[in-house]
Amino acid sequence: MSTKPKSRTKSAATKRHGREAEAGILGAVAGAAMGAVAGPVGAAVGAVAGGAMGALAEKGLSENGIDNVARNDALDAEIGVTGGELGATNLKHPEAKRGVYSASSSGVTGSEDSAPAEGPIPPP
Repeated sequence: MSTKPKSRTKSAATKRHGREAEAGILGAVAGAAMGAVAGPVGAAVGAVAGGAMGALAEKGLSENGIDNVARNDALDAEIGVTGGELGATNLKHPEAKRGVYSASSSGVTGSEDSAPAEGPIPPP
C-alpha cells in the first residue's frame, strides 16, 4: 500500500509522462532525419520508430532512476544519514592527555637531525 498522497503521485506521473513525450518527440525528429535518406516514406517510418524508441528509452531510464532512489534511501537508512546517527559521538577514542591531539597541532617541531617521514628532500 502506498503512503504517498495521491496528489504527489499524480504530479510525479504527470512529470514522468511529460518527459516520455519529450523523449518521444526528440526520437521522432531523429528518426525522421535518419529516414529521410530513403525519401518521404522513410522519414515517416523513421519518425514513428524513433518516437517509439525515444519514449521507451525514457521510460526505462525513469524506472531505473526510481530503483536507484529506493536503493540509495535504504543505504542512507543503514549508515545513519537519515536517522541522525551519522557522526555520532559514541565512538571509543582515547582522550587527549594534554588537550592537544598531535605534536603538529600543539606547535612542537621535530629535532634538527631527524628526517621527515617521507624522506630527505634531494638537492636541486
